[in-house]
Amino acid sequence: MTGQIRVGIGGWTFEPWRGSFYPADLTQKRELEYASRQVTAIEINGTYYGSQKPESFAKWHAETPDDFVFAMKANRFATNKKVLSDAGKSIDMFIGSGIVELKKKLGPINWQFMPTKKFDPADFEGFLKLLPKSHEGHALRHVVEVRHDSFKVPEFIELVRAYDVGIVLTDKAGFPHIHDVTAPFVYARLQAAKEDEEFGYSAAALDKWAERAKAWAKGGEPADLDKTSGKKPPQAAGRDVFVFMINGFKPKAPTAAKALIERL
Repeated sequence: MTGQIRVGIGGWTFEPWRGSFYPADLTQKRELEYASRQVTAIEINGTYYGSQKPESFAKWHAETPDDFVFAMKANRFATNKKVLSDAGKSIDMFIGSGIVELKKKLGPINWQFMPTKKFDPADFEGFLKLLPKSHEGHALRHVVEVRHDSFKVPEFIELVRAYDVGIVLTDKAGFPHIHDVTAPFVYARLQAAKEDEEFGYSAAALDKWAERAKAWAKGGEPADLDKTSGKKPPQAAGRDVFVFMINGFKPKAPTAAKALIERL
């Protein structure tokens, strides 16, 4: 078995993409319809800043292909708590806000933390205990995006692995680069696209990311990425892989995503 590899972008509303990624004559209300047929997943960013209506999730479900997947950022009110075990109400409100209207197109939920949030084992485990495994019959997958160097320790890896929660892999300078597999899926947010590269990333870099994605999908790990923990993840026949081109030079994100899809 091999897991599915999905490659996408962050959001679909971005003015510089009009006339470059989007055809000049495409109406804005059809941008999601178009984008979802160029990439295989989209990370919804607007859910981080405010609630969306169930009707919006249902509409997005209807506008996209049957095999498309939406990942999304969870609401920031859940992750910006001083004491993370106090986030239960915010987590429940977000999970119950209508996200399951995406049905089988609902992908991982990204719980993004502030760069100032430091690793406190007891505090963080209190948060992990609050993450539901399912809602209204729909299985939920969770991934945490930690952005302080204190998290790059084996204790954090093993803690998150015990809850089958993923860790966001990033290539952004200044953020901890954690490559350990901790869940039945892998979630990468690539943020180093450059304006002077035709496809945002060099051909060699795109080749390398394609190789890594294939290794994860087969249940393995790329040999060229360092690990924080000395312990290997549980054996897997395959893992789903999500790779999002987020920013760096954001106008090139769709170009980078499509170039990676071609390599896969």
